[in-house]
Amino acid sequence: MIDTQAALLTAVNEPLELTVIRVDAPEPHEVRVAVTNVGLCHSDLHYMTGTVPTGLPVVVGHEVAGVVEAVGSRVSGLRPGDRVVGALTPSCGRCANCEAGRSTQCGRVEEIRRRPRPAFQTTDGEPIERLGDIGAFSRHVLMRENSLVRLPDDVPLHVGCLLACCVITGVGAVFRGAKVRPGSTVAVIGCGGVGSAIIQGARLAGASAIVAIDLDDARLKAARGYGATHIINGGDGDPVAELRRQLGDGVDYAFEAVGSARTAATALALVRPTGTACLVGIAPGGTELRVPASDFFFEEKRLIGSYMGSGQARQDILQLARLYQQGRLLLDEMVTRVIPFGEINEGFEAMKSGDVTRIVVDLQS
Repeated sequence: MIDTQAALLTAVNEPLELTVIRVDAPEPHEVRVAVTNVGLCHSDLHYMTGTVPTGLPVVVGHEVAGVVEAVGSRVSGLRPGDRVVGALTPSCGRCANCEAGRSTQCGRVEEIRRRPRPAFQTTDGEPIERLGDIGAFSRHVLMRENSLVRLPDDVPLHVGCLLACCVITGVGAVFRGAKVRPGSTVAVIGCGGVGSAIIQGARLAGASAIVAIDLDDARLKAARGYGATHIINGGDGDPVAELRRQLGDGVDYAFEAVGSARTAATALALVRPTGTACLVGIAPGGTELRVPASDFFFEEKRLIGSYMGSGQARQDILQLARLYQQGRLLLDEMVTRVIPFGEINEGFEAMKSGDVTRIVVDLQS
């Protein structure tokens, strides 16, 4: 067991508290990672504001990269000094979903996350929860070996951490979730971190038109750089009518990256008959959708969800790293700012600005 610094959430709607916690020794299949960088994600805000419930106290944060520091007795594929990216979705590799190539929906995930002792404790020995059983806003974390991916040496850790969540979520929703066809048309509602990754995924998939929809002109301008061919400010009128004015019809695929019932309904309205609306943004707990039944019976539209890229997280993260190495996946451009650990609360405040795509925390500063 070691002592380390972490940003602890002790009450909803309160700032994170930088404090010392204790991190357990690795179990046989676990790895202790010295965290270098974590991306700030809107999913963290759901827990911090109470829109998604969690036990307290808790260390949130999940978009993580770092360096292997110690390994458990049964770890064979990683060693101290390896640069790694974490995956939010550990998998057993043997259940029906894992064998079908859908490890993000592992049927035994709760079982394999179970530990005999808390991974994090207060200095008084009280247990501390971890978001996604990671708790990345800590200078040290424990993760299972099969939740980590070794990062190529020429992929910087401060951009590599984006592969752990927003990039795999967005690009995976395109390729694995919706299975976008080359030459098809795509709309993306919400152009923050995940939305920007969806736009890039659509570009990589060969979409003929990519419509970025947001309320902020700065994000729409940035969307052009990621591959958007058309932009719509949703605050200027009806985005469905404007999209049809620009393209003459609905799109083949619409992606929702906001996380609300209203934008989910808009995504379904944006697609043409036989089109697919894909919900990617995490909605607050208790959110329910109301959609016209005629969209499905008469127009044969499809409404699907995509969680963490809908695929094989470890394999996909490595492939995305290769695309970055080739210059085909833009990661440096997505990192708006790198801030020291002590400014993490200010970083979450800055996320409200349209000028921000992703803020990354340097936990070693």
